[in-house]
Amino acid sequence: QWYQRRIQKRLAADVLKCGRNKVWLDPNENSEISGANSRQNVRQLIKDGLIIQKPVAVHSRARCRANLIARRKGRHMGKGKRKGTANARMSSKVLWMRRLRVLRRLLKKYRANAKIDKHLYHELYLLAKGNTFKNKRVLVEFIRKKKFDNARAKAQAEQIEALRHKKRETRIRRQENKVKRQNEWLETVKAQESIFY
Repeated sequence: QWYQRRIQKRLAADVLKCGRNKVWLDPNENSEISGANSRQNVRQLIKDGLIIQKPVAVHSRARCRANLIARRKGRHMGKGKRKGTANARMSSKVLWMRRLRVLRRLLKKYRANAKIDKHLYHELYLLAKGNTFKNKRVLVEFIRKKKFDNARAKAQAEQIEALRHKKRETRIRRQENKVKRQNEWLETVKAQESIFY
């Protein structure tokens, strides 16, 4: 009976370094097993195969893995499966941090590649902090438009400056011609006076 073999089970568990529930005693060899009252005898029985350590029960993760794959596709994620609030499930702060880091990384890269100067970088940095850009695509489009506007403004400024310079030169030339004509007229008058007087 089991109570007659309790000591053998305890000794076997100690020898095998496992729990008592993991020890199997051969029910056909009751007399031989119940005679073993020392660890040495128990070791001999283990060697003979009358006492065996049961294998570890399998705890499969196959179903869990299949469920996770389905969840990645969006299955089992409906309203009935949700416990926390939307913010608890995906924090708005985490989303903000991700978005801002993406934008700042892009700005830093553009500045390093000399696509934008430090003044435009600072302006865009503050705009990104102020939640102006929804995503990277919007920021890239804004940069392209801003650069185009800046280039056009610069070209217009250069054109105006060139026109101003041209007008200034024309004015100086006119002044010089006027002075020259006056001098010629004075010389003519002086020549006529010398003839008459």
